[in-house]
Amino acid sequence: MRSNRAKVRASVSMAATLPMIAGALALGIPAAHAADSPARDTLKGTKPTWATAKADKGATSNSAQINARVYLAGQDAKGLAAYAKAVSDPSSPLYGKYLSAKQVQARYGATKAQVKAVRTWLAASGLKVTEVTQHYIAVSGDVSAAEKAFGTQLHNYAKGSRTYRAPATTATVPASVSDAVLTVTGLDNAPHKATHDDTLPPPGAVFKNSGPFSSYYGSNTATTLPDAYGTKIPYAVQGYTGKQLRAAYGAGDYTGKHVRVAITDAFASPTIAFDAGTYAKAHGDASWKTSQLHQVLPSNYTNTGADECDASGWYGEETLDVEAVHAVAPDADVTYVGAASCQDSDLLDALSKVVDNHLADIVSNSWGDIEGNETPDIAAAYDQVFQLGAVQGIGFYFSSGDNGDEVANTKTKQVDTPANSAWVTAVGGTSLAVGKGDTYLWETGWGTEKASLSADGKSWTNFPGAFTSGAGGGTSKTVNEPYYQKGVVPDSLAKANSSTGNRVVPDISAIADPNTGFKVGQTQTQADGTEAYSEYRIGGTSLAAPVIAAVQALAQEARGGQAIGFANPLIYSKYGTKVYHDVTDKPTGKDLAVARVDFANGYDATNGLLTSVRSLGKDSSLSAVKGYDDVTGVGTPAGGYVASYKPAKAHRKH
Repeated sequence: MRSNRAKVRASVSMAATLPMIAGALALGIPAAHAADSPARDTLKGTKPTWATAKADKGATSNSAQINARVYLAGQDAKGLAAYAKAVSDPSSPLYGKYLSAKQVQARYGATKAQVKAVRTWLAASGLKVTEVTQHYIAVSGDVSAAEKAFGTQLHNYAKGSRTYRAPATTATVPASVSDAVLTVTGLDNAPHKATHDDTLPPPGAVFKNSGPFSSYYGSNTATTLPDAYGTKIPYAVQGYTGKQLRAAYGAGDYTGKHVRVAITDAFASPTIAFDAGTYAKAHGDASWKTSQLHQVLPSNYTNTGADECDASGWYGEETLDVEAVHAVAPDADVTYVGAASCQDSDLLDALSKVVDNHLADIVSNSWGDIEGNETPDIAAAYDQVFQLGAVQGIGFYFSSGDNGDEVANTKTKQVDTPANSAWVTAVGGTSLAVGKGDTYLWETGWGTEKASLSADGKSWTNFPGAFTSGAGGGTSKTVNEPYYQKGVVPDSLAKANSSTGNRVVPDISAIADPNTGFKVGQTQTQADGTEAYSEYRIGGTSLAAPVIAAVQALAQEARGGQAIGFANPLIYSKYGTKVYHDVTDKPTGKDLAVARVDFANGYDATNGLLTSVRSLGKDSSLSAVKGYDDVTGVGTPAGGYVASYKPAKAHRKH
């Protein structure tokens, strides 16, 4: 998986799930190729779409080694999905009747008999069981053993310029264990991870912003620069603070007291405690209390290299998420859960730790990948974790991506995942204008077009310039339309890919544009080789996700601490009311832009300055319009949003 983060020195940074009853297997369909057993059932989605006959390069060597995970379906996969829906739906009599982690395991988890049966089958096939958890059984062995176990042949396939292993036909399992098996992952070895296209300077090189700046939107007009859209434009803000964001999104007196928020990313910043404490003190945020910031980390890390997951590139992601949550919800308890790598398997483990130990009620996740890279087997495993969380009152918030409709990035219009899951809240992004006195002015959908200052300084070259970055959104090709979007999401979006309707992303949104971004503080390697704390402006839907998670912490406090859980049904039930800012791309009736000046070398003026104009509200083919849209969802939290979660007062009897 990749992080969804747009850094100020670059235009963009990176960050298929099943229908609503995810995890239900296609049972009772015999596999014609499974000669080693008369009764086998298919594991839908285990043959990747890229494993085509045209790309087939022949059978994988029988002696090649594999590592796979057999995910357990548990006792009642359909019942889990049904209960997750019921406890999340305000119109259901079961709404809010959450279960404890222990109750969830007893009611829906795999039984000892199921685990034993699956282990016996795998061992009989010649695979070695290397790990058993309540979610999966990990195995290793050679290709011939895997082929025997899963009733398929493994071939090598061309995928782009690389060659990867994958099943030649859909994997199957013996009917005797089919009820216990959700899916298998690892039969294909194509990358299932996110990589940073734009990494924070690890301990590499420091990054700093050049001025001039605006301290609030419009405070400093670029009078010496050319007009844009017929008028003088302001310089980009230096970076909004928590005080400004709290005012913009209606925090009021709420601080997130007694609410637990978890953050998942890959790896862990070694300086997070110092950086978060220094930042809070510098910007007037409440000081971190003892034991208010926790870390749950793996014993070992893998794939740390720059050509793999680039571990140090994730440090800034964690820093942004932790500092943004604390800035907006300063009394919330924050637990950072670091994954051992950016691989799906390790990120799933991090999410599972939150669920299995109920570490928090609200989980912020600023990472993802394109839907085209996701496979149904991985999607099923993610959705099972999200459902296990929902029945406990845990809600997951995922950034929607930083590449708009993804066409410029992948040549294909598509959404990001896991934000496309019907069981998570997908968070889109905006460009935010906060004025003098912390007054909310307006927002546009986040979408940037960039043009550079001409050599003579009298015009913008090829104005307004090319698309550089924007909030991810659009219509899924693989996930059915969830019930809570019906009647809110226009058919023109929901039915863009099928007549029956699909999931549309996002659900809600918040500040994301790095040109109207948030200031963070992080220890970086300075130009002279020393390490020191410094601050810079940052953006991306990796900012929007923790901001919304923090606002939800305020809302949970407002409802007396009662967990909100999976929030989408409640979020959509408030659609069309004044609790949301209905975001459009031209809130003032005119096109909008800001001027930005950057250091050419990223940290000082030695190599000169680069001046550009950044147009707002230009998100590829996506548009923020009146009502629901595929850039900002139902909108952003307005002044009454947090208070709308307060329980209704009971009427006295007379």
